Amino acid sequence: MNFTASKNRYNEMVYRRCGSSGIKLPAISLGLWHNFGDVDDFNIAREILLNAFDVGVTHFDLANNYGPSPGSAEINFGKVINKELSSYRDEIIISTKAGYYMWPGPYGEWGSKKYLIASLDQSLKRMGLEYVDIFYSHRPDPDTPFEETMAALDHIVRQGKALYIGLSNYDPQQTAEAVELLESLGSRCLIHQPKYSMMVREPESGLMDVLEQKGIGCIPFSPLAQGLLTNKYLQGIPKNSRAEKSHGFLQKTAITPELVQKLVELDNIAQKRGQSLAQMSLSWVLRDPRITSALIGASSVSQLKNSLACLSNLEFSDVELRDIDALMPV
Repeated sequence: MNFTASKNRYNEMVYRRCGSSGIKLPAISLGLWHNFGDVDDFNIAREILLNAFDVGVTHFDLANNYGPSPGSAEINFGKVINKELSSYRDEIIISTKAGYYMWPGPYGEWGSKKYLIASLDQSLKRMGLEYVDIFYSHRPDPDTPFEETMAALDHIVRQGKALYIGLSNYDPQQTAEAVELLESLGSRCLIHQPKYSMMVREPESGLMDVLEQKGIGCIPFSPLAQGLLTNKYLQGIPKNSRAEKSHGFLQKTAITPELVQKLVELDNIAQKRGQSLAQMSLSWVLRDPRITSALIGASSVSQLKNSLACLSNLEFSDVELRDIDALMPV
């Protein structure tokens, strides 16, 4: 299949510097956690990826276990990057991760050097790539010494299999310790990927300060709280929604009447801003200059474009922020 990217692909996107590094990322990045596995329609996934790049989304975020089935998102992404985006590889930031369960036995998850290096080798084969731009430790390992995990990440960069190091799901103290260890090895952490949204605000209690002090970028995942911060659930649980699916992290029990009422009130604030609830939720995450990029998912091209429209209104009044804080306190 032939694909020629739009000559205007960089005209509308906002790019933000990643901490104190030389890298800039699009304010909206595309994550392949859902909708790109072998249970999904490959043609739709392909259209989302190509349309994203066509409007300046230059960062695609994966992990070894994304699918389902685990690994299938990397396989499908590899088909697109090698068949249609190969000539644009130097314009694209690709990230992947290792830390969660991937294969049986004692070496198939967590943070050992054995697992991290083997996992990245498998990821590169699945995607058909020589290197990724960012490789993350997907979660801290309570049993493996941080010295070993950080040494493995440093080794991977020195091998040329990744250009930059990232951390995900590390708390403030763990992040500070990991960053110091990397620095002692002569490496640095480029970026941190925490769970952060109007509904999940823990990163405001210390993590953001650590990242700012260390010059590390921040790219929150689940800024729409698995779809809760959209108009999908304002009337309950619709068919074919994420909460209806047997797989995934969002379950029906999370959709309480009290939560729905708060979502309705948030939607009223968004409407007054001329935005959808999803657009306002993304704008809210991006309101903080310490945030490099918001990591979104998309199940269709229309959903992708709807999310990108948040970039036209990133400013909040003090009253709006106060009203949001009252509904979704820290």
